[in-house]
Amino acid sequence: MAAAFLVALYEYSPLFYISVVFLCFLVTSGMVLGWFGWDVPVILRNSEETESNVKVSQKQMRQVKNPFSLEIKNLSVASTASGITLSLDCLEDCLLTCYWGCNVQKLHEALQKHAYCFRIKTPQAFEDALYNEYHYREQYFIKKMDKEEKHCQLPAEAQVADFGPVPRSRYPLVALLTLADEDNREIYDIVSLVSVIHVPDESYRLSCRMLYQYLLLAQGQFHDLKQLFMSANSNAVPLSSPPSELEAEDRVLLEKVGLAEDESETPEENSKDCIVCQNRAVNWVLLPCRHTCLCNECVRHFQQCPMCRQFVRESFPLSSQEE
Repeated sequence: MAAAFLVALYEYSPLFYISVVFLCFLVTSGMVLGWFGWDVPVILRNSEETESNVKVSQKQMRQVKNPFSLEIKNLSVASTASGITLSLDCLEDCLLTCYWGCNVQKLHEALQKHAYCFRIKTPQAFEDALYNEYHYREQYFIKKMDKEEKHCQLPAEAQVADFGPVPRSRYPLVALLTLADEDNREIYDIVSLVSVIHVPDESYRLSCRMLYQYLLLAQGQFHDLKQLFMSANSNAVPLSSPPSELEAEDRVLLEKVGLAEDESETPEENSKDCIVCQNRAVNWVLLPCRHTCLCNECVRHFQQCPMCRQFVRESFPLSSQEE
């Protein structure tokens, strides 16, 4: 009788299937609860939310005092024919040595020699590492804490009108800053500053600019200085304004030699406040994109840069909490 009832229920009633599914659900639930207990993992956040428990590694920084400061003045009028004006403000007495037409390969070999062979603390050590592969040399003495401007220019007897077509085998100008006093070289970690400068000439009219800067440490390391992308609150040019004809031409020339910066690195804000909360001061640098746009509180909640959406591999603060 019972068997006949089950056969009829199986053939004519959907309750049988419902009962089987419910029974399977109870068995599965019992197994899950038996394995995890009552602490069953539940995902409450979706993939669009920015907050994450995964911590971005904080890069360990070592603070050193840089005795050198070098800037280019009057960029628009600088050229190989008219020369270039450099503004300097050093913490100690320094020597500024300018090398026109410095060999590209020899320069980078000299940087490697600083790391593995001998320390470049003087102009003579730099020239020995270069094997004197340059067209012309001029040197100036820079007094301590005295903001001086030095005008560097190729003399007519050098007979150098340009440095050849792109890609070039020589940099137009390499400026070397070294400490004049031998005792100071034992005090400072940074012993030299090498600045590679592009100066326009007849064959390559890209406007004057700083291409690279290298800090040479007494321990043998050398570091390539890179620009941090952070917003400013003074006379910022609106993004909607079209670039000038000269800027567009410069960008095309930079792209040809692989020196153009990515458009995503352009600051999009006109304030030094955190771009997320707009309440606290910006303090954190995100790597590798180098955007400086987050405060001490908001940096905890981001794995991607809020400006360019690049994943953050490391980060470091501009100042500590105590400061």
